[in-house]
Amino acid sequence: MKVENSISFPMRCMALCLASLMLTAVAWADSTQTKQQGAVPAKKATPQQLYLTSRQVHDMVSSAPQEVLFIDIRTRSEVTFVGMPQEVDFNIPFMFEDDWKAWDEEKETYKLAYNPNFISNIRKAIDLKGTGRGQETRIIMMCRSGKRSAQAARILHIAGYKNVYSVIDGFEGDQLKDGEKAGQRLVNGWKNNGLPWSYRLDREKLL
Repeated sequence: MKVENSISFPMRCMALCLASLMLTAVAWADSTQTKQQGAVPAKKATPQQLYLTSRQVHDMVSSAPQEVLFIDIRTRSEVTFVGMPQEVDFNIPFMFEDDWKAWDEEKETYKLAYNPNFISNIRKAIDLKGTGRGQETRIIMMCRSGKRSAQAARILHIAGYKNVYSVIDGFEGDQLKDGEKAGQRLVNGWKNNGLPWSYRLDREKLL
């Protein structure tokens, strides 16, 4: 008996395209392993070198909300259990929990899979926001601490987007290096800076 693949052909094509973009981005990231751009660590560096702190994002979005597209790229679990900035336009996960079965031994956590609809959902968000600037839109990407947002910025750069900003301290901030609370994210970030956020989610913002 023939068993049909549950993943459609278009979905497989999108996944392959995203995987190709990811390989290109990883190659670019590897070439910067020993470099730092200003005060930005290599793992948070982006080709466009456009960076904002969470405080700068808050000021920018508060003063000119129609001039930028503010995207939270964390997983659904993160925004559900950790909260989300109130000023965010949309949550578009860059990665997601695939099946809660794949385990990452090195990171000691569940593995995440890349979202094959990430770029198409960015296009949708631009249309919904109505900036009228297409790939020239100023897009702000926020993750937990600035690493995934840098990865997402690389992908969008390769896809042709011209003005992609990465929030270098993210929503939760960087980890303390020393002391009894070492490893906890208490250094900076949207939450630690006391900027507006909520556990309550707006369903229309979840793409």
